[in-house]
Amino acid sequence: MASSLTRRRLARISVVPGAIALVLALAGSALAAVPVTKVSTDPYTNTSSYHQTELEPDTFSFGSTIVGVFQTGRFTDGGANNIGWATSTDNGATWTNGFLPSTTQYSNPPGPWNRISDPSVAYDPKHDVWIIVGLAIDFNVIGKAVLASRSFDGGLTWQAPVTVSQGGGGSFYDKEWITCDTTSSSSFYGNCYVQWDDFFQGNALKMSRSTDGGATWTPSSVPGASVIGGQPVVQANGTVVMPITANGLQSFVSTNGGVSYTGPFTIGSIIAHGATNMRDGTGLASAEVDGGGKVYVAWSDCRFRSSCQADDIVFSTSTDGMTWSSVKKVPIVGTNSPVEIFLLGMGVDHATQGNTAHLGVTFYMMPTNNCNSSTCTINAGFVSSTNAGQTWSAPVKVLGPIKQTGLPSAGGYFLGDYMSTSFGSNGKAYPVFANARGSNCVLGQITSCHEFMVSPTNGLAALGGTIPAGHEVVATGSAPRPTGRLGTAF
Repeated sequence: MASSLTRRRLARISVVPGAIALVLALAGSALAAVPVTKVSTDPYTNTSSYHQTELEPDTFSFGSTIVGVFQTGRFTDGGANNIGWATSTDNGATWTNGFLPSTTQYSNPPGPWNRISDPSVAYDPKHDVWIIVGLAIDFNVIGKAVLASRSFDGGLTWQAPVTVSQGGGGSFYDKEWITCDTTSSSSFYGNCYVQWDDFFQGNALKMSRSTDGGATWTPSSVPGASVIGGQPVVQANGTVVMPITANGLQSFVSTNGGVSYTGPFTIGSIIAHGATNMRDGTGLASAEVDGGGKVYVAWSDCRFRSSCQADDIVFSTSTDGMTWSSVKKVPIVGTNSPVEIFLLGMGVDHATQGNTAHLGVTFYMMPTNNCNSSTCTINAGFVSSTNAGQTWSAPVKVLGPIKQTGLPSAGGYFLGDYMSTSFGSNGKAYPVFANARGSNCVLGQITSCHEFMVSPTNGLAALGGTIPAGHEVVATGSAPRPTGRLGTAF
């Protein structure tokens, strides 16, 4: 189902000329991509959804283990056949993959639900359990429950899910996310936190917490707020910080182990163009935290481009979740560049912190928004910083080109509303994300689509660079797409 998320406006910056030429080559097809390993493909064959399609991934890492989760077998009007998973226990050298049991009518064994969507994954080291959450969709194509599937063997096999929350007839759940407290010195070590919203209740904020490895869940007390797409993270002192789309981008904070939350606190406005013909998660943010507890939140925004013709990656930081830095731009292209940068995953190496925190951002890009479905091409790239985002590397091409017409259509050509970047214990980034090689993805023709999950074979090194983050806004005003009310995005 297409979302009508919060949108738009305008801005500016300068970038080293050589970097601009590099990005223009990256956005086209001139540069060679890094080696990638295929980690999963869609095995389903029903003709009511697109096959072979895998999209909208999240990842989490702890030590040398990396777990990626993603929708598999996408429907046009919401959700997928199942949630797939891919796990590496050796920093991306080898991968094991599969699909969750007991979730939907398509899973093995079958579950009670029609479809499932919005996968997210976390790890609870206190109870040594990996947890995948998903949005259960009923036979009226309404989000009705948040499910939690658990693994007790390092993410290699998964149990039937437990229910975090199930809504009644007046509920329409959407866009859930999970995080756990992984710091042994924290007073709330081992707590896990799940967020979602209820569309039928005005996108009402909902949260729940678990203190027993995800076996049982207790509702949290939250302020009344209309939201979508939160990504909670936990600081080293146990404070939960949740950036979320509401009136612009805001945050909510818990200092008592998720019993209750305060907020909202203002992070910044969301001013975006959006990628032509794509359903790209415009309006949703990507959040991470460093080893010392500094929170990073990034999103697509056009304030640094002349006439808001395309989007950049922008970010803000906080040490307490309540006061946020001014918005800065990740310096990939210049003010007048036509290159569209979208659907990003912010990553932070949890072994680093402070002024030497290592950041990595994976993203997709198109050479221009002035294209149609037959001419728009998509590539994926990666940039990094080794000084907490003060300066950045030139971009590296990771994969592409992808043809828009080779992607499933779900309110626009679809790679996902979000993706993620996670670092292994070797200091390299291992995003799990969608590649596609087809050119004519057709609903019901199960061999026509070729969208699958990959990860960089050798990881992506956070080398950093000397290009300074930008902060000079070009202008403010109305953006190409009007601001709309929050909607659903499953």
